Amino acid sequence: MKKPYVISIGGGSGSGKTSFLRIIRKAFHESEICCISMDDYYKPKEMQEKDPFGVINYDLPGSIDKDAFCRDLSKLIEGEEVVIQEYTFNNELADSKEIRLKPAPIILVEGLFVFHYQNIQPLIDLRIFIEAKENLKVIRRIIRDKEERNYPLKEVLHDYQYHVLPAFENYILPYRDEVDMVINNNDHFNNATQVLIGFIKSKLNA
Repeated sequence: MKKPYVISIGGGSGSGKTSFLRIIRKAFHESEICCISMDDYYKPKEMQEKDPFGVINYDLPGSIDKDAFCRDLSKLIEGEEVVIQEYTFNNELADSKEIRLKPAPIILVEGLFVFHYQNIQPLIDLRIFIEAKENLKVIRRIIRDKEERNYPLKEVLHDYQYHVLPAFENYILPYRDEVDMVINNNDHFNNATQVLIGFIKSKLNA
């Protein structure tokens, strides 16, 4: 079997990685494209580090089960199906679902530390960095964490100041100049999605 073409999508929290991924995924049949997200590989709450204030910091490279993520990505590349449990970000109001990932000729890999984990870099063919102004990322994070994850505003702001921003500066931004494509999402990324969709179609038709 020909090796799938693997595209990694990274960027800071609130930059629009997940939204970008959803748009691309909807343009193709599940037999053509597979999406794997680091968001579903967070370690259990009791295994996470805490900041000096006693608050769990989920924005560290060690918060993700890197080995499990790399193992499952490798399986997909080898043509194996992967079954994982959806991570609900400790939202008691959300029901965790079983996620079945099926191998496909195009694999999209998304996550905060997708450029930082060196053991997956040899598996990636195209690297895309999505960026946005810091104030926009804060607003998007507040809205998302309140509506989707049921986080209190005070907790969201604490996380952004002490966890999210330092993580972006230390583990995400340094790789911006090493990627293949940088996409600006201050307003929208409509043109960029169409470009990538066209590129993927060319790969599928090759």
